[in-house]
Amino acid sequence: MENKKQTPSPGSSTLGSVTGLNKQRRNIFFALQFLFIGTLLVIWISSGLIQKSTNLLVLFFYSFPSEFVIGMLPHEPVLIYFGEFFNPLTVAWVALLSTLLVEASNYFVIRHIFDFRAFQNFRTSKTTGRIMSLFSRAPFLAVWIAGFTPIPFFPFRFLVALAGYPVWKYVLAVAASRGPRFYLLALAGKLMKIPNIVLILFTVILVLTANFPFIKNFARKRLRKKATP
Repeated sequence: MENKKQTPSPGSSTLGSVTGLNKQRRNIFFALQFLFIGTLLVIWISSGLIQKSTNLLVLFFYSFPSEFVIGMLPHEPVLIYFGEFFNPLTVAWVALLSTLLVEASNYFVIRHIFDFRAFQNFRTSKTTGRIMSLFSRAPFLAVWIAGFTPIPFFPFRFLVALAGYPVWKYVLAVAASRGPRFYLLALAGKLMKIPNIVLILFTVILVLTANFPFIKNFARKRLRKKATP
């Protein structure tokens, strides 16, 4: 009698078997990842010298906080900025290499996050099932469209991890979409010579737009706190 092969449910964990790490070591590993990203973010924000640098290493490491999980910094202005000083193809390759490393990390980080019991109801909800069913019809195409167009990309990181989509296919879809996008942004910097003040304003607008829900929620909490006697 043959044993039936069970299909894992959306969001079921395979991280332990993939990495060979037990839960405690995985927690330490991911805590170190968040610490690394946080350190890079603080260095970038606090150092005016690094922000003005045209060293390609700065571009390489910028992708880590820019593309990590929800992406706290926009990549567009930086690629446009570096495109003015380097061949757009070089800029695209450097940014893409670090982006692929981050996205591979994102896959396992988010899979690990979904292991927590707090997300159990979310994983098994009917709404999540419908979204997963829709996404699973053409996951590669969905990731490619999200990666190439200006629509927010971070929700698709969660969809990929929740669906258990193979990490190598996800990374390939990211490469196929982000590569051309990065090149076009760098090419825009080369051809248009956009002033730095415009890039700074563009960055501020993108950051505020991306973080608007968090800012709105924080403002509401502050107002409620002040209203409470």
